[in-house]
Amino acid sequence: MRLLRYGLKGHEKPAILDDKDQLRDLSAVIADIDAQTLADNVLTKISQLDIDTLPIINHPQRIAPCVGKVGKFICIGLNYIDHAKETGAPIPKEPVIFNKWISAISGPNDNIVLPRGSTHTDWEVELGIIIGKEGKYIQEQEALTYVAGYCVVNDVSERDYQQNRGGTWDKGKGCDSFGPIGPWLVTTDEISDPQNLELWLEVDGKRYQHSNTSNMIFNVKQIISYVSQFMSLQPGDIISTGTPPGVGLGIKPEPVFLKAGQKVRLGIEKLGIQEQLVVSE
Repeated sequence: MRLLRYGLKGHEKPAILDDKDQLRDLSAVIADIDAQTLADNVLTKISQLDIDTLPIINHPQRIAPCVGKVGKFICIGLNYIDHAKETGAPIPKEPVIFNKWISAISGPNDNIVLPRGSTHTDWEVELGIIIGKEGKYIQEQEALTYVAGYCVVNDVSERDYQQNRGGTWDKGKGCDSFGPIGPWLVTTDEISDPQNLELWLEVDGKRYQHSNTSNMIFNVKQIISYVSQFMSLQPGDIISTGTPPGVGLGIKPEPVFLKAGQKVRLGIEKLGIQEQLVVSE
């Protein structure tokens, strides 16, 4: 299933895409797509619906973040060897964990808002894991049973804040609008192998990133298991799994960063496409 949310901020409603890519309203079935909706029994109920009987949404005002009421937005850094090399960082021996604040979450086509004074805002296309049930100390062989679905994430990053403002990476990762997710939450029955998905990103039509999730250092199973050793995972939590090479920071001879007026377009095979306009605050 391809689940999504639509509507203006604070007024989002649940929806599903049918096999003709038409949006169908789920409001009469569930209140939202969130922690409660992602329980196995609710997803099963939705999967058994006759989708053709649901109302068609012809002109949604906005495609919203694909999950509501997110508890944690956990990210994995330096998870592709070539990306670690382009940033000058050592290849990690264990997954690098950092966080985005949930206030960073935005819709897949919402504007990227440059923070005041920002000159080093960068892009990162990533595979997002959406957790479907609570777990702690999860074994790798069981890890995928904790997944409700997958989505596209743009891990927008202010590199000066991240690297030069003291402390952890989080200062450069959690600014408002720095976490576009969606357009869809694609359930696991649609994704036979999360380690074989093409992902790419373009700025103003120029392709900077193009890779495959097979190139991750730590795969989805390993990431879920590893993160769960340090914190419990709850339904609706998002884990973003790292970006491939081609970020602005790594461009030679001079890094390239986002400027107001530019357009970012990114996508992952089977998970949809995001499009964002960069604006100044």
